[in-house]
Amino acid sequence: MPTTESGRSDVHRVGGAVELTHRRAGRSALALLRACHPEPTAAVTVLMTALAAVSGRSAAGCLLVASAVLTGQLSVGWCNDRVDLARDLAAGRRDKPLAAGALGPTTVSVAAGGALGLCVPLSLASGPWAAAAHLSGVAAAWGYNLGLKRTAASWLPYAVGFGALPAFVTLGLPGHPWPPVWSATAGALLGVGAHLTNVLPDIEADLAAGVRGLPQRLGRRRVRALAPVVLLAASAVLAFGPAGPAGRAGWAAFAVTGALAAATVLPTGRDPRSRLPFLATLGLAATAVALLLLRGAAPA
Repeated sequence: MPTTESGRSDVHRVGGAVELTHRRAGRSALALLRACHPEPTAAVTVLMTALAAVSGRSAAGCLLVASAVLTGQLSVGWCNDRVDLARDLAAGRRDKPLAAGALGPTTVSVAAGGALGLCVPLSLASGPWAAAAHLSGVAAAWGYNLGLKRTAASWLPYAVGFGALPAFVTLGLPGHPWPPVWSATAGALLGVGAHLTNVLPDIEADLAAGVRGLPQRLGRRRVRALAPVVLLAASAVLAFGPAGPAGRAGWAAFAVTGALAAATVLPTGRDPRSRLPFLATLGLAATAVALLLLRGAAPA
């Protein structure tokens, strides 16, 4: 049967509508990805999976660790952007997809809740003790988003969250061993350092919005001085904390990570909101874990 002009028009309209829907869905998915704070989400997930592998977790166990950490980090990132929406709008944060109108608040809220809902059973799959360690860290991060970021204890959720990550890995092993003190201490110090360098670019905007966490109370100059000290302490613990002599590998780890700690306070040009200090912190964490793996110093 021949196709009429009207029929061809209807087909074109339907095809165009479908293509438009696909484009919108693609843009929304990309915006949702950007809203989850993809750099720290990916970095923490990859580093924890690497630690799980070197600690003796099976392939299935490593996959469970990766899935649980990923969903937990996604929930925290989306929760952060949703809670900060009003403040980001007031500050004109066009770099935030939610504040820029690329996403709806309901979409981000549902995504955060869904990721958190998945994180619970995925954490429990590693055992109740491991799940308790991981979920306590996720809860601390949500607590930061929901109010602690405005207090002098803003550093505490970062210390708890990052300090608990080695326990999530080791408590899921046979016998449920606790991690060595050095690994939890290094994690906590890295967390506090990440908090300082993450907040550094936004201190003035945060103060204008009434956010008075520890970095905001200290001010930009003191934070720039304190951050490398905390990160250098984390580097020292990672390099010299494991049993046995540090050797060349330990000193190499300290030299490389110490240099990255110093890089967090290098001048960032004319842009006071540069993310380079925070990215240097992520690089420090990745380098430290890589050197630990090469040295054979597992957190178990």
